[in-house]
Amino acid sequence: MHYTKKLIGLAAVGILAVGCGSGDSAAPISAPAAESKPTADSKPDAVQETTAAPQEPTLPVVVDGPQKDVLDRSTDGQLKVLPKPESGAPFTEQVEHRLQEQLLGRIKVPGKTSAECPGGVTQKAGAVSTCNVTYEGAVVPYEVKISDSYKEGGFMTFYNAKPLKGLVVAKVVYNQLFEQYGSRSDATKLACEEFPAAKAVDLDGDSGLTCQYWSKYGNKGDGGYETLRVKAGTYGPSFEQVR
Repeated sequence: MHYTKKLIGLAAVGILAVGCGSGDSAAPISAPAAESKPTADSKPDAVQETTAAPQEPTLPVVVDGPQKDVLDRSTDGQLKVLPKPESGAPFTEQVEHRLQEQLLGRIKVPGKTSAECPGGVTQKAGAVSTCNVTYEGAVVPYEVKISDSYKEGGFMTFYNAKPLKGLVVAKVVYNQLFEQYGSRSDATKLACEEFPAAKAVDLDGDSGLTCQYWSKYGNKGDGGYETLRVKAGTYGPSFEQVR
């Protein structure tokens, strides 16, 4: 099953004014009965063995509540990137700044960011440029496309910015795990493995990271942990139960 919640990689729509700054996761083997010496005509009783299904190991990061660093509003001042470009700053500089704030506004977790558009952003109708936005060391490439209706000399420049990778942020995953499973009657002892602060992965791809919860239905109905695979989607991380 998949659950998705927070928006992290949705294509961004930007508008910038030319020439001015823009704000914007054993039952023991039964012991044989006391040994007795068999007679020549007798055969020893067969030893009965039972083995319970193996238990999943407990993951180290306990998730017992919401993550305080995941903010409620994308407009929170902690999600602003300072300093802002000065009035009249080059268009590429304005786009680089806007991309950082848009990424922070989606994940809602303050962190160290930077952005670079190596070849600049070409201001021509339909032009496509590539920019790289870094969050806590994880690099997410973006495709920046200028509107087909752009006209040179116009006051406003419209563009779309589309991420080419998904971003898995540890605190966002922990927070989402608690929100989705913390109130379920069949889910207790939420935990995850140790995540890096952030990791860029293929969109809708397996991040290689896992979380878990204890369920009375787990371990083939004997009670045990259910494992959740963490994936990165366009709208944020999602959990997929490992069968």
